[in-house]
Amino acid sequence: MKEWDLIAESFDTTRRYPWKECLDFIKEIHGIAIDIGCGNARHLIPMAEKCKLAVGIDASIRMAEIAYKKVKEAKLKNVAVICGNACSLPFKDNFFDFALFIASLHNIKGRENRIKALEELKRILKPGGKALISVWSKWQDKWRKYFIKNIFRWKEHGDIYIPWKKNGMNIMRFYHLYSMREFRKDIKKAGLKIEKAWSVKKKSKKYADNHFAVVSKTIQK
Repeated sequence: MKEWDLIAESFDTTRRYPWKECLDFIKEIHGIAIDIGCGNARHLIPMAEKCKLAVGIDASIRMAEIAYKKVKEAKLKNVAVICGNACSLPFKDNFFDFALFIASLHNIKGRENRIKALEELKRILKPGGKALISVWSKWQDKWRKYFIKNIFRWKEHGDIYIPWKKNGMNIMRFYHLYSMREFRKDIKKAGLKIEKAWSVKKKSKKYADNHFAVVSKTIQK
């Protein structure tokens, strides 16, 4: 996660406001919740305001430090922020009531690792627990022609390195952009139930650039 450590401060300036989709999900939460890939805490803070306990975890130590600083500034005492790997979450089974996994799954290299992260999400959720997941869309305006042109080039179509060019930097970051079909397939492969899945336009004009899914962990009878 060296690249994310390098761009953390710059990244923070571009992610000031929580997404409406996340705030709508957070309105209904309670108990103990986790934000996987919490970044600069833009969703962790409103989550903490609704929960008994909120945990933020990010693979970048610098990003986690920024999140911790913002939590302190917000004077929240029911929040823990740690640095950790989404593919090996340091929590016991059936611990969390709710979870966010926003714009982070697509930064994990390798399909088996992405599915492992989704399996970890399932493992730490309580039976009946719910999560909101989002990923970048493969067919968005900006990258649509690129992926059509290179459709037979890679084993895992959707893999791409995207540069961070703000503040004079040129740092390459791995992404795996998803089709909705693949997104749904990976979620189901991990054993999670899809309650709702939809696509939105954040910056794109014609084609959706983000996929969302509300998922749940089935209660065993």
